[in-house]
Amino acid sequence: LTFMGVFTAIYLVLGGYRSMTMIDVIFGIIMITGVSILLGSVISKGGGLANISATLSSIDPKLTSAVGPPGWWPLFCLVFLTSVAPYAMPQLAQKFYAIKDKRSIRVGMIASTLFSALISGVAYFTGSTLRIFITPETSPSGFANGKPIFDNLMPEMLAKVVPHTLSILILLLIISASMSTLAALVLISSSSVSKDVYARFINKKATDKQMTILMRVFSAFFVLLSVLLAYLKPSTIVAILGISWGSIGAAFLGPFVWGLLSKKMTKLGAFTSSILGLSTCLLLYFKGMPSPQAGTIGMIISLCINPIISFAIPIKKTVS
Repeated sequence: LTFMGVFTAIYLVLGGYRSMTMIDVIFGIIMITGVSILLGSVISKGGGLANISATLSSIDPKLTSAVGPPGWWPLFCLVFLTSVAPYAMPQLAQKFYAIKDKRSIRVGMIASTLFSALISGVAYFTGSTLRIFITPETSPSGFANGKPIFDNLMPEMLAKVVPHTLSILILLLIISASMSTLAALVLISSSSVSKDVYARFINKKATDKQMTILMRVFSAFFVLLSVLLAYLKPSTIVAILGISWGSIGAAFLGPFVWGLLSKKMTKLGAFTSSILGLSTCLLLYFKGMPSPQAGTIGMIISLCINPIISFAIPIKKTVS
């Protein structure tokens, strides 16, 4: 964990956005290799797709149904949260600044679609086979009083499924995904503090050199903060992921999407949708609603409120 943080800080502080873009290509290759090995290992260990499906059906017939035991609403919320929320994430939207020309957009659309399908497909498939390989009897460290410890389940499964000779590649897969996300979050955070706060409100005459130094300082600070939070383990990874994606999506989805689709959206509509979406998400979450459902409802409200407010209270045009 410390090595990952130090390495990320070094290439971000020294190279900035350009180094992050270049190293993401390497991370992508590692991730493709890793998930391919993981998929092959799971299918091989499970005795083939037919045997995996039959075993899951014997445990619970609903496990192989189209929707699954939780029902359609939790499934929809999970898919919506993990598929739509990224549209509203600033650390992902900033990657469009690296696009060189229209041809790059067409190539990127195909490449990113295939990459996303592979990564997410393997992740969902691997997760669905947990009940076959992990039980309280075979993996006691993955459970406490008969209930699963979610952060321990995947490490337990990887240790059982992936051959020891290939386990280092799976470790590289996890590190690559973590470092890619960490770098993107740190870069957008340091940029926001430096340009949107410092240069706009504190020192409006800040030079490019001062801004660069400040961004490097904040990049190092945010990496250090991330490493400390990881050591503290404030909650389960699933809970942190769900509420963070949900709250970010609820805050930015309405303004981002409608801002791209229509020129008639107003600043009032954007602010209102952002505030109401985020407030709804957090309120539902702290009242006990699961994070995928809370985030999905917040994002839907954000999407609906922006056009309603923008068209109900349009910008008044002044006539000279």
